[in-house]
Amino acid sequence: MWSPEVQGEQAPLYIDRRFVVFRDVPGFYSYAIFEHTKDMPAFHLNTTRIAFMLNKEKFHYMVITDDRQRFMPSAEDRLPGRGKPLAYPEAVLLVDPIEPEFKGEVDDKYQYSLENKENQVHGWISFDPPVGFWQITPSNEFRTGGPFKQDLTSHVNPTTLAIFLTSHYAGTELLVKFETGEEWKKVLGPVFTYFNSISDKDMALSLWDDAKRQMNEEVQSWPYSFPTSEEFPNCDQRGAVRGRLLVQDRYLSKENLPGKAASVGLAAPGDAGSWQRENKGYQFWTMTDEDGCFVINNIRAGSYNLYGVVPGFIGDYKYEVVITLTEGCDIELGEIVYEPPRDGPTLWEIGIPDRSAAEFYIPDPNPKYVNKLYLNQDKFRQYGLWERYAELYPENDLVYTVGVSDYQKDWFFAQVNREIGDKAYQSTTWQIKFKIDNVDQGGSYTLRVALAASNHAELQVRINDPTADPPLLSTGEIGGDNAIARHAIHGIYWLFTVTIPGSLLLGGENTLFLTQAKTANAFQGIMYDYIRMEGPSCQNGNL
Repeated sequence: MWSPEVQGEQAPLYIDRRFVVFRDVPGFYSYAIFEHTKDMPAFHLNTTRIAFMLNKEKFHYMVITDDRQRFMPSAEDRLPGRGKPLAYPEAVLLVDPIEPEFKGEVDDKYQYSLENKENQVHGWISFDPPVGFWQITPSNEFRTGGPFKQDLTSHVNPTTLAIFLTSHYAGTELLVKFETGEEWKKVLGPVFTYFNSISDKDMALSLWDDAKRQMNEEVQSWPYSFPTSEEFPNCDQRGAVRGRLLVQDRYLSKENLPGKAASVGLAAPGDAGSWQRENKGYQFWTMTDEDGCFVINNIRAGSYNLYGVVPGFIGDYKYEVVITLTEGCDIELGEIVYEPPRDGPTLWEIGIPDRSAAEFYIPDPNPKYVNKLYLNQDKFRQYGLWERYAELYPENDLVYTVGVSDYQKDWFFAQVNREIGDKAYQSTTWQIKFKIDNVDQGGSYTLRVALAASNHAELQVRINDPTADPPLLSTGEIGGDNAIARHAIHGIYWLFTVTIPGSLLLGGENTLFLTQAKTANAFQGIMYDYIRMEGPSCQNGNL
């Protein structure tokens, strides 16, 4: 229990931890109620999680997803003599592991991260005896950062985590920051720790299928009826929101398009996209169907904005009216329309607007630094890919020619620094060459630059003059998601719009210069999501 006498020794929070066990249920539920009261000092809450360290003699096989499961090295393999630390403490090269099969592999807990929307069940299997230990998270309503926020799962030790709050893959903006006297209360969980077993050792891997079945049962049971705290509303005390999301882009279609496979969610009122950085409230997300229809159920009473992200379109949707939900309500919004940023017809584009750099060129890892799990999938999770850029471009930086180059082969997935000496780095400038036959000298062209990640980087954009000062765009230092070092293919999403006067363009070939200007370390860099050049606007679109 916190009191002023323990200030500086204990976090200024009241934490009510609860464990729930039912007869004949193989597992237990855990949740906590966190509270910061008006008599408490300012405080930054960095991480909140439940961590389990299992019997290292028994649990050797880890399962994250259907495709991401394997026998794991031991904690001893990471120690000096058996393991060699790499660029940061979490990454270790296994040089003399107890089991020879792991020799030459890299072990790093960040290679096993998941997005919130996928992080529902993971854990470990013992083969002797054949038992499973699983962490099940039936809802993401209490997690921060929205459905695409990434976090740790299970890793070597053997360790299994139930994550509630962290700044991983986001940066300090996801720290929960309290002012002196700020009142706040939040329920974290419940989550379910599940145990299963099977008599036939040869069928031990089927414990994963049973864990997925149990996860689906837990999801269907949400919100749970057993929490006795008035801070956890039951199903009857919650509400629902439904509607249909359409997309209006007159340069693509005269008719509104269904916002299919879109992520639609309720979060604290704020600017469009603010849900990425929201960290004190609850969030409720779902996906639209083929027609753009959606239903969000089991929403806590309160005031929210409705937000949306539509694959294939840049930017963030926000329903401008604050939605107030009361107990038992069912709000029908009808058809709502997202008009993504657009000033003119597309002249050219690079990538796919999906908040990820996965479509770009991801190199094979240095053979000295492999994780065998990712030799044929998710290559971006391999260690040390940032070093491969300078190996592929030893003298000159990347040059991409519109209409000739292929972004799947010719656009490196991350714009990183070039190492020029022992921990000395040089900024990189990428070029995009494109042709415009008939320039509208009096018109304005628009460049859209969507970033999938940024880590203490500064993007500068220039046209036809690599030394122009000031540049057309300088973002200043942005981001801290550390996605490059932590083997992600995205972090926090950014969207920038650059207006280019027609007078700066040439009839024929033009060159855009994209400079990442920060050079303190190897991990300052950006990942692009999508780049588009638009011509001068047409009053009614071009259809």
